[in-house]
Amino acid sequence: MNIKHFTYLFFFFSLSVLAQKNHPLKTEDFRVQKAWVDSTYNAMNLDQKIGQLFMVDIFSSKSKAETDKIKDLIKENYIGGIIFSKGGPMRQAKLNNEYQELANVPLLIGMDAEWGLAMRLDSTYAFPWNMTLGAIEDNKLIKKTGAQIAKHCKRLGVHINFAPVVDINNNPDNPIIGNRSFGENKGNVTEKAVAFMQGMQSEGVLSSAKHFPGHGDTDVDSHKSLPTLDFTKKRLDSLELYPFKRMIKEGVSSIMIGHLNVPALEPRINFPSSLSKPIVTDLLQKKLNYEGLVFTDALNMRGVADYDEPGEIDLAAFLAGNDILLISENVPKAAEKIKEAYLADVISEKRLEKSVKKILSAKYKVGLNHYQPVDTNYLIEDLNSIHNDLLYEELMENAITVIKNNKGILPIKNLEDEKIAYVNLGEHLTETSFLQQLKKYTEIDHVQADNLGDLLEKLKDYDLVILGYHKSNSSPWASYHFSEKELVWLHEIARTHQTILSVFARPYAILDIKSTTNIDGIVLGYQNSEIAQQKTAQVIFGAIPAKGKLPVSLGQNFPVGTKFTTQELQRLSYGLPESVGINSAKLYKIDSIAQLAVKEEMTPGIQMLVARKGKVIYQKNFGYHTYENELPVTDTTIYDLASLTKIMATLPLVMELEEQGKISLDTKLKQLIPLAQDSNKADITLKEMLSHYARLQAWIPFYTATLSKDGTHASPKYFRSEKTDIFNVPVSEKFYMRKDIQDSMYQKIIDSDLLTRKEYKYSDLPYYLLKKSLEHYYAASLHTLTQNHLYESLGANYMGYLPLRKFNINEIAPSEVDDYWRFNTIQGTVHDQGAAMFGGIGGHAGIFSNANDVAKMMQMYLNKGSYGGIQYFKPETIDKFNTCYYCEDKVRRGVGFDKPQLEKVGPTCGCVSMTSFGHSGFTGTFAWADPEEEIVYIFLSNRTFPFASNRKLISHDIRTKIQKLIYESIMY
Repeated sequence: MNIKHFTYLFFFFSLSVLAQKNHPLKTEDFRVQKAWVDSTYNAMNLDQKIGQLFMVDIFSSKSKAETDKIKDLIKENYIGGIIFSKGGPMRQAKLNNEYQELANVPLLIGMDAEWGLAMRLDSTYAFPWNMTLGAIEDNKLIKKTGAQIAKHCKRLGVHINFAPVVDINNNPDNPIIGNRSFGENKGNVTEKAVAFMQGMQSEGVLSSAKHFPGHGDTDVDSHKSLPTLDFTKKRLDSLELYPFKRMIKEGVSSIMIGHLNVPALEPRINFPSSLSKPIVTDLLQKKLNYEGLVFTDALNMRGVADYDEPGEIDLAAFLAGNDILLISENVPKAAEKIKEAYLADVISEKRLEKSVKKILSAKYKVGLNHYQPVDTNYLIEDLNSIHNDLLYEELMENAITVIKNNKGILPIKNLEDEKIAYVNLGEHLTETSFLQQLKKYTEIDHVQADNLGDLLEKLKDYDLVILGYHKSNSSPWASYHFSEKELVWLHEIARTHQTILSVFARPYAILDIKSTTNIDGIVLGYQNSEIAQQKTAQVIFGAIPAKGKLPVSLGQNFPVGTKFTTQELQRLSYGLPESVGINSAKLYKIDSIAQLAVKEEMTPGIQMLVARKGKVIYQKNFGYHTYENELPVTDTTIYDLASLTKIMATLPLVMELEEQGKISLDTKLKQLIPLAQDSNKADITLKEMLSHYARLQAWIPFYTATLSKDGTHASPKYFRSEKTDIFNVPVSEKFYMRKDIQDSMYQKIIDSDLLTRKEYKYSDLPYYLLKKSLEHYYAASLHTLTQNHLYESLGANYMGYLPLRKFNINEIAPSEVDDYWRFNTIQGTVHDQGAAMFGGIGGHAGIFSNANDVAKMMQMYLNKGSYGGIQYFKPETIDKFNTCYYCEDKVRRGVGFDKPQLEKVGPTCGCVSMTSFGHSGFTGTFAWADPEEEIVYIFLSNRTFPFASNRKLISHDIRTKIQKLIYESIMY
C-alpha cells in the first residue's frame, strides 16, 4: 500500500467515526412520523415523487404572470418546495397561502435569511452579519439570534432557513463570503454555527450548514464562476471540514453543497462539488454518516450552470447524492431527465425513496402534516417588534472590539483636559448617529474641510481627533476599502494628533492602512447601523465596556483574537426600556400627556428624559420654543432650570466643603457670613437652612424696590441701557444695574424678620447667602466654580450660567415676556429677578441646561457620588445630605434635596421610594432620582412663557402624572 493510498484511507477513517447525536429529521413521535411519511409516499405516483426533489425560487415582488408560473409547476410538476427571494412579507404570505392551497403535499418553504428576513424582504428586520457575531464571546447570544430569526421565519410560513454559513473566511479577498462568515478561527466559527443552528431548531425551523466542503478560502464568486480549493486532504480535514463535522454531530437539519472545484476530493478536472458523488455521497453521507437533507446550492449559479445543459445538471446532481435540487433552470426538463433515468434503472426506486422520504420527514418535522396558512393579521408588527432592537443592541454591545489602545486612551477619561474634534471619512459625511451620540458625553466639534491643508489648520487647537470611517450598511458585500485620499488624510491626522479611529465597515478595511503606528486607538464597530454607531460612541466614553474579540487576522499587528477589554466609567449609556426592565409600550404613554400639555398651551415645549440602571431609555422632545411654532424643541435645546440650580450648583459645592471638613451641617450662619454675626440669623445652622426649617421668609422681591414710584418701569436711578463703570451688572439685554445694589440685597436678607414660629417654609434666601460665602471662600464666581469643579469633568457642556456666552440665542428656550420690570423677552438670561440682579449668577437660580446634562448630575448623585471614573463625593456624603432630619416635625426635605411628600400632597406622584430625592423649578422644570428603582426622571419646560401666570402645567400635575406612568411601566 503506497503512502498516498494510506493517507486517503486514514482521512476517511478519521471522518467515519463521527455520528450525529440525534437524527436530524426524526421527531419524538417517530413512529407516527414514519407512518405519515410512508402513507404519503405510497400514495404518490412517479411524477409526484420526482416533483418532491425540486425547490424553485420566486420573487414575491415579481409580476402576476411570473408568480403564476409557480402555480403551473405545482399543478403539473408537483414540486416539493419553494424558496422565496426578493419581495415583501405581506406579498410573500399571500403567495405562500395560494401556493400551499394548490399543493397535493404541502410545500417545504425555504429562504436565505442568514441575518434575518431583511436579507430578502423589505419591511423586515436585519440582524448583524456573521462577521459581527463572530466577535462576540458569549455564544448564548448567537443562539438567541438564531432563535429570533427562526421566529420570524416561522411567523411567515418559512420552514427552512439556509443558514448558518459555516465557511471559514481565511481569505480577505473572498468576494462572496466575507461578512457572511463568523471569521477565520475554525473553533470560533464552529461554536458560533452550532449555537446559531441550535437557536433556529429550538423554534422548529430547519437549519442548513453551507457551503460544503468549504467556500472560505477562495477569491472567486461561485455565482459567477467555479472557485478552486487546491488544498490537500489533510488541510481540508483539519480546516474546511472541521465545522461541518461538528454540525453533523450536533444534528444540523440539512447541508448545502457548494459549487466548488476540489481536486483532492474529486479527480475530474474542474468538476463542481455539487455534482460529485465522491464528495456528496462518499464523503458527506457515508464517511461523515450524514443522514439529514442534502441541498445543492442554486443550480442557476455559473459555478455549476456552465458545466452542462439544464436538466443534465439536475440529473447529475441527483446521481451525486443530493436530495433537493435548488433553483433548477428548467424543472420540466429536469424532471423528465430524472424520470428517464429511473425508467432506465439508472436511478433505483430505493435511491428515489431515500430522498423523497427524507423530504417528507422534514415536512412532518416542521408541522406540514397539519398545515396551517400564514395569518396576515399584524404580520408586519410581529416581524418588527421591539425585541429585535433589544437583541441587536445586546449583540452590538458584545461585538464592538478595541484592537488598539495605546496608553489606555480608551475610554476617554479626563474630559476637562481634552478639546475634541470629529472628522468623517468614507460615506455619510453629514452628521451621523455616531457624532450625535458622542456629543451626549462632552463638547465635540465636527471639523470639515475640502482639502487636507485646511483640515490640519482647523485641527491645530485640538488635543484629540475621533475619526469615524463610515461605509454602506446596505449589504455585507458593500465596498469597505479606504480611498487613497482617505489614507493620506488619516496618516497626516494621526501623525499630528492623538487619534481614535472608529471603523463602521468590514474589519478587513484595516488592511488598507499601511501603518497604524500613529493611531492611538482603533475601535471596530463592524457595521454602519445606527445602533452600532451609538454603542461604539458609548464604548469610547466608557458608558459600556468593549467586549468583542477580533474574528479575523488583520496583518501581523492584529492577529485573530485581538481584544482590549475597556473600563466602564459609570457614565450614562443609552438603550431600550426593556433592557432595564421597563415596558416600552407603557412607558411611551407619557407621550400623550406631554402632547396634551403642549396642545392645551400649558407650555410651549417639553424636553424629557428617563434613565434606569444608568441607561437612558427615553429621551424625547415635544412642541416648540414658543407658541409661534417656529423652532422645535430638540435634545440640545437649553432651558432655564430655575430652582434646580440649588442642587445643580450651590449644593454640590457645599457638599464638597463639608466632606473636606471645612464646614459641617452644624456650622452656623455667622461662621459662614460675618455679616450675619449680630443678626437674628446668626445661630441658624446649615442643616436648618437647607432643610427649609430656619424660620426664613420664602423670598424677597428685591426688584420691586428698583421700580419707579408709580411702579410702571425700572428707575433710572438704578439702571441704564448702556454699560458703565457704575452700572455694570448685566440684568438682561441692554439693561444694566448699579453694582452696589447687591450689597443692599444681602443686607436686606440679614435684616429680614424671621417667621413667628418654626415650621417648614421653602425659602430661596439661604442660597443667596451661600453664594456669597462660597464666592468669598474660593475668590471666584459660582460660574467659574461650577465649571471647574463639576461640569467640565462631567462633560455637561450644555450646563452652566450665562449661556449666551457660549450658545446662540436660538438654542435657548425663552422663559417669559417681562412686561413689569425688564420689559423684554427673557431669553438666555435668567428668569428669576433676584438672580438677574446678580448678573445671572445666583445661588438659587441662574443655571441653564438641557435634560441630558441634568441627568448626568442626577446620575452622579444616584451613583453615590461617582461618575465618569471620578469620585465627586463619598457615598456617606450623599447619604448625609439625602436624609430627612426633621421628618418628625413634618419637614419632608433633606439637606438641599427635596424629598417625597409625607402626606398626600407633595412634589412627586406618591409612588416613589422614600430614599428618592430631587427638586423642581418655577419655570416648569423637575429632576428626580430614586435609588431603590435606580430611576432618573428629568422634565424641562418653559411653562412661564409668555407669562408666568400660566399655571396650567402645575394645576394639572403634568410632571407627577408622567412620573406615575414611569413607575407603572416597571416590569421587574
